[in-house]
Amino acid sequence: QVQLVESGGDLVQAGGSLRLSCAASGFIFSSKAMGWYRQAPGKQREVVATVNSGGRTNYADSVKGRFTISRDNVKNTVYLQMDSLKPEDTAVYYCNTRIYFSDYWGQGTQVTVSP
Repeated sequence: QVQLVESGGDLVQAGGSLRLSCAASGFIFSSKAMGWYRQAPGKQREVVATVNSGGRTNYADSVKGRFTISRDNVKNTVYLQMDSLKPEDTAVYYCNTRIYFSDYWGQGTQVTVSP
């Protein structure tokens, strides 16, 4: 079955960096778009960045120039490099893929940015 397992969340000071990873299994990873989403307390889940099967990327305006999404089709892993972190980036970060109109999510990884 489809599995997405995130890792790399941590507590970091503002201005710092983190790299999130999402290990995928149970589907043909190279053929699917992948995305990172986040959900802060009391807020709706929002898209952060996506990468399609061809490597084309898109970013939320709030993270452009600071975050970089990438994928390794050999390791079946998608990454989110987060630089110049801000307190407003604090959230649970989720990995996502869509297969035949069904969304699949990981368990999430907590990112906390202190002022």
